[in-house]
Amino acid sequence: MKLILTALLVAGFAAPAGDPAGFHLWKTAELKAFTKTLAPKMNASKTAVQQLTSFGNYSFLALHREASGEAEYHATQADIFVVESGQATLIYGGAMVDGKTTTPNEMRCPSISGGMETTLGVGDVVTIPAKMPHQIKLDAGQEVTYFMVKVTQ
Repeated sequence: MKLILTALLVAGFAAPAGDPAGFHLWKTAELKAFTKTLAPKMNASKTAVQQLTSFGNYSFLALHREASGEAEYHATQADIFVVESGQATLIYGGAMVDGKTTTPNEMRCPSISGGMETTLGVGDVVTIPAKMPHQIKLDAGQEVTYFMVKVTQ
């Protein structure tokens, strides 16, 4: 009997207390819910952003847009998007038109010249390396919600 109790006690101490550091699971339902929870939080540019968490050089965000965004350039961060709802046009590459530094290693401007375009829809995943201009554009009446991972290099 003492042997069984000792074994159970040792097993209890060996059992993990929770998820390991750096592990997180976002279930599909949680990601889809961001469309509804972020929509009421729109700023003047018709965008809502929620920082979810970060681990080391990775940051995780949820974004909802109901209007086109500015063109962006990140000198030290790559972006990874996973489209959860809606549709948008991604313009990438090319050159920033009148880019202005907004924070260290970041530039913004109204548009990109000479970039390429692709349509993004539900389930699409795109990676944008550091130093590549990019912009999300929406047609009138459209909206898009996406999960984003920012990787600092």
